[in-house]
Amino acid sequence: MANPHAGEVALVIDGQRHVARLTLGALAELEDRLGAGSLPALVERFEGEGPRAGDVLALICAGLRGGGWQGDLRDLAHAEIEGGVIEAARVAARLLALAFRGAE
Repeated sequence: MANPHAGEVALVIDGQRHVARLTLGALAELEDRLGAGSLPALVERFEGEGPRAGDVLALICAGLRGGGWQGDLRDLAHAEIEGGVIEAARVAARLLALAFRGAE
């Protein structure tokens, strides 16, 4: 079970359940992959007019890797995400929201 208090979001890929979370290392990987110069720039990229499909995949991939997944972006691009594009976008948005939420 994914623990939202730990920033975790569940996602089913190719019929197998995975837990994703944006650790600091995962965020650094995502910044580098997307060429974002800072964490605020990274967040702005997703808050604008809407992220590109590649941005969503990169975010999910980073989150999965933060959760211990050993795959890479190419693996994810060829995988079947249960729930399709809508679920991928929901998971990406949830990962960002949990990673940058204020103290509760």
